[in-house]
Amino acid sequence: MFENTIFFSSFWDWFIIALTLGGIVGVIWLIIWVNKRPAKGEKVQPMGHTWDGDLQELNNPLPMWWLNMFYITIMFGLVYLVLYPGLGSYKGLLGWTQVGQYEQEIDAANTAYGPMYDKYKALPLAALVKDKDAVQIGQRLFMTYCTVCHGSDAGGNTGFPNLRDHDWLYGGEPEMIETSIKAGRQGMMPAWEAAIGKEGVKNVTQYVLSLSGRAEANPAAAEKGKTVFATTCAACHGPDGKGMAALGAPNLTDKIWLYGGSVESIEKTVAEGRQGKMPAHGDFLGDAKVHLLAAYVYSLSAKTEDTAKK
Repeated sequence: MFENTIFFSSFWDWFIIALTLGGIVGVIWLIIWVNKRPAKGEKVQPMGHTWDGDLQELNNPLPMWWLNMFYITIMFGLVYLVLYPGLGSYKGLLGWTQVGQYEQEIDAANTAYGPMYDKYKALPLAALVKDKDAVQIGQRLFMTYCTVCHGSDAGGNTGFPNLRDHDWLYGGEPEMIETSIKAGRQGMMPAWEAAIGKEGVKNVTQYVLSLSGRAEANPAAAEKGKTVFATTCAACHGPDGKGMAALGAPNLTDKIWLYGGSVESIEKTVAEGRQGKMPAHGDFLGDAKVHLLAAYVYSLSAKTEDTAKK
């Protein structure tokens, strides 16, 4: 509380104002000081710097056109500080803000491009997948907003799902994909080491490995882990380990791992838990853009499915 009071006090406003204006005054004084012109009839004097035998630096004053450029830039800076924010919390006569500038640009973009997005909004996602232009627009949106986490090829990264396969934590139906983009998702795998102990973590890991047919699974440990799994894990992942889309609990019987499928990685997941968050994009992008983005994401797995059928 004490620190906040100091930080937001008016002292910092005046400190910034004094520092800024003091710097400008200092520059003006420096220009005047270094530009002392010799008295009438007085010859310029050497500054004591000599090059190439007889090339000397003299104390000639700066040319007036050069000085005037300095003064013009100083006047420009003063006018700028009057019109725009730059002196503490002073907002400037024009009332310009970064937020206001951003909102103006967004409004201009919505006016220019809004109709293009809106014409696709009423079409079902299954139909948009067949529209080349709609998919290309969705792809551009994906490259702009989604590649940091999911990769430019939508193949995912550790902790960020692959969007090209058919493994969906919350369901792969077009509507569910759109909901994930619009509202976001908050995944949470609780930590279990405190409840089941280190031995329990190892046994559950071995049982999870056995669910996907991993050859390295230890049968004896897996059998013990099965009992622990039934009492602690089945509520989310199901008694057969095939997951539950309503909770975002992954299917443990396939060979797809969000955080890695090594023994060490699975043990870490069971022991320490995992928390993943897909941020909501609905308010930021708007319904029309989300609709097109969902169509592109759905098209990735739809293409994979068509290829698999062939």
